[in-house]
Parts: sequence; structure tokens; C-alpha cells
Amino acid sequence: MYAYIKGEIVDISEDNLVLECNNIGYNIRIPLSVAQRLPGMGATVKIYTYTSVREDAFNLFGFLSKDDLEIYKKLIAVNGIGPKGALSILSAMSAEDLRFAILSGDVKAISKAQGVGNKSAERIILELRDKVQFMGKAAIDLEVSSSDTTVDTSAKNEAIEALTSLGYAPSDALKAVRQIAVTKDMDAGTILKQALKIISTL
Repeated sequence: MYAYIKGEIVDISEDNLVLECNNIGYNIRIPLSVAQRLPGMGATVKIYTYTSVREDAFNLFGFLSKDDLEIYKKLIAVNGIGPKGALSILSAMSAEDLRFAILSGDVKAISKAQGVGNKSAERIILELRDKVQFMGKAAIDLEVSSSDTTVDTSAKNEAIEALTSLGYAPSDALKAVRQIAVTKDMDAGTILKQALKIISTL
């Protein structure tokens, strides 16, 4: 029904956002990962929404990007994963981390979400592996921004591959590398050393 709603933030909680637009306050269910990235009270924000209509409920679910919304739609299409279950998964991990976990078959990372067991995580991986994709070498989305186009993404990919070969979970390896301020003069070895320090705290 609503593609997106743009308005002023009037209330935020871990799983709900109240957005005022044209003197109407919209209650929008959000994952924790979205709540943590929202600007402060009174700020104007654009939220991409999914409308869930049931006999006993009418709910809006909101996300900060079309990308997040699309992965949410894919999740709720998985047998046994409803709107609330999908929200729980995206509260436990970001959309890009979820994609990486699906592609790498990381059942453990997905099953960390509240109410999601190993069988549900395995089903998500089985049903969505051919429906999600990343950009870049080794199918890893490293989110290179327009201001960071000079950075060699292959060095990041090599560091991630090295971490996984050392036994670290692929999703944790991705998280660690993404926290490093990589410059164009850094090679894979340098990135790996920094990532090893970070990954031990995850």
C-alpha cells in the first residue's frame, strides 16, 4: 500500500518508530538494526515500508533502504518465517550480513536470531541461496562508497577469505573487515592483522 513514508521522527523504541507525516502519526515496526541507525528525535527520515494485512491486524514494517526491504520480503516468503520472524532476524543482523550468511551457508549466524532455530536457518539458506547476491569478487558486497572507489576491494576479499580459512564464521569475518578504515595503500596482510584484533571482540 505504501512504498515509503517520509516524515518527522516523534518516537523511537527498539522495535517501533512513530513517524509524523502531514499531521498523521504512523506506527511502524522496525528491526533493532534500523533503530540503531536512525537519526535523533525531530529529524526527517524516509522509511521504505511493507504493509502486512491480516484479519486481526494491520501492520507497517519499515526499513531505511530498498535493499533492506527487499531482503525482508524474501525472508517472509520462506515457509515458516512470518513478518515477526523476519523482523527478529534483521534485528540480530544487518541485511548485508544476512546475505553473506545465506551465501556462505552460515547456519549458526542466522540461528542467533530470537525464535529462529537451526532448522529454520537451514530452510532460509536453502530457499534463498539462489535469490540473493553480492557485488564484487567472491560474491562479497563490501559496500564501497563513491568516496572510497580508490580502495582495492580484492584486498578486503582476500582478508575475509583468510579469516574464514582460519575457522572464523564468514559473517564475523565480514563484520570485522567492514569496521576497518581501509586505505588504498593497505594490502590484504595489513587488513588481516587489524581484522584479527577486531574479530576477537565480536
